[in-house]
Amino acid sequence: MALSKERRAEIVKQFGKNEKDTGSIQVQIALLTAQINELTKHLKANKKDASGQRGLFKLIGQRRGLLDYLNRTDRDGYIKLLAELGIRK
Repeated sequence: MALSKERRAEIVKQFGKNEKDTGSIQVQIALLTAQINELTKHLKANKKDASGQRGLFKLIGQRRGLLDYLNRTDRDGYIKLLAELGIRK
């Protein structure tokens, strides 16, 4: 469930400092969140996709690690990003 180039560029533009800023923590978290949302939709339709479920858990773990790092380094940015993405803590 890869994101399209257009969707990826839109997320980078919204959360990055510029359109080439793909490495910042906020952009990485936003991209992972979009992938998680897409995979969640897929798994609702395909309940027996065990490898897809494993991939989802892996993405969630990656995002959790990045969120923890952002919380340690930039608390205000962390709170703002949670609100923008609609992630509950």
